[in-house]
Amino acid sequence: MALIIRILLIIIAYLVGSIPSAVWIGKRWYGVDVRDHGSGNAGFTNAVRVLGWKAGIPVFITDLLKGYLAVNSIRIFNVYIPGTEDFLNFQLILGACAVIGHIFPVYVGFRGGKGVATLLGLLLAVQPYPTLICLGIFIIFFLSTGYVSLSSMIAGISFPLIIIFVFKTTVSSMVIFSMIVSILVLLTHQKNIERLLNREETRSRIIKRKRKDSVRED
Repeated sequence: MALIIRILLIIIAYLVGSIPSAVWIGKRWYGVDVRDHGSGNAGFTNAVRVLGWKAGIPVFITDLLKGYLAVNSIRIFNVYIPGTEDFLNFQLILGACAVIGHIFPVYVGFRGGKGVATLLGLLLAVQPYPTLICLGIFIIFFLSTGYVSLSSMIAGISFPLIIIFVFKTTVSSMVIFSMIVSILVLLTHQKNIERLLNREETRSRIIKRKRKDSVRED
């Protein structure tokens, strides 16, 4: 019975992670599939780029909750004792399934986003304080550079360093997972790295400046 419950939770985590908020919001309210524009990703960054912040914020919140809720679904059933290493390990498995669901969503042809917001929700559930520090690092770099991709990569690289050297985590699975997080963030941002090196990456601004009409016809 316990095995069936574990398998069920894994399937649920993947299905929750597969909810394509950017695609559904874009199609329902804007008549646009964000995957056909911008970077082609169905995530927060491209939603902001294509649809604007009004659409991007609910996309971000939804994607973050996917990871957070998937991880905490373990609490519905008593399959593991909270606080144990086995409990944490299964939380990481559920969170990883949610991230995979976001990247390869079953509902929309397995074409999703990079999974950064969903990954953030996962990490907030299992390591809130290191994650909040990384979130602060992201905000600082985003406000100073305007690049969501660069800020995400720097925050991702910082995570294992904070886990290992600041909080001195000794749980091997968490240390390994933090390194995988860093590598995953870099791998999913390869095109962004190329655009950054070529100075072609698009900046995202919270407040867009209004363009003045250069020519005004009577």
